[in-house]
Amino acid sequence: MRINMPSEHASNPVAHLAENYAGEIVNAGLAFSKAVYQHSRLSLREFEAARVRTAEINGCKVCQNFRAERDLPGYFEHFGGSTNGSVAESGPVPDEEFYRNVSLWRDYPGFSAREKLAIAYAEGMGTDPQGLAANEDFWQSMRNAFSDAEIVDLTYAVASWMGMGRATHVLGMDSLCAWVPGSE
Repeated sequence: MRINMPSEHASNPVAHLAENYAGEIVNAGLAFSKAVYQHSRLSLREFEAARVRTAEINGCKVCQNFRAERDLPGYFEHFGGSTNGSVAESGPVPDEEFYRNVSLWRDYPGFSAREKLAIAYAEGMGTDPQGLAANEDFWQSMRNAFSDAEIVDLTYAVASWMGMGRATHVLGMDSLCAWVPGSE
């Protein structure tokens, strides 16, 4: 941990941050994160492809091990919300081969064109946002594959994962997270 975390708060460090350090900001971040999972209209596979690539770039172990279909019920139980109408109900569930190949997306034949674009988008936002913004060929591909609403959805989802995942990782809370995948 990079900040003081009393042992009695180790099972829920985010609550400790919200109560003792930057409550309005921490709670806004949690609300942003929850809204992404609750309201995204992307398919579950597109969503997870972009989320996992962002987690890999961020280095957040909790995020890398999170599986939306498996873990969202526990996440929502802990932080509020419901899987009803959430991304967890939005199409086929990725298998572990899917997750293992996210960083190999350019060569892995198991991703659809939209899934590859979602991964490329997350990768560009996380590693080269200026290059991504200026890549007209990429944007033409995005516009051909996604509606404007889906592009905005994906953009803000990636922004949420970048912010919350990086905050969790740099503060050293990814080994001591408020909620651990599979803990529901």
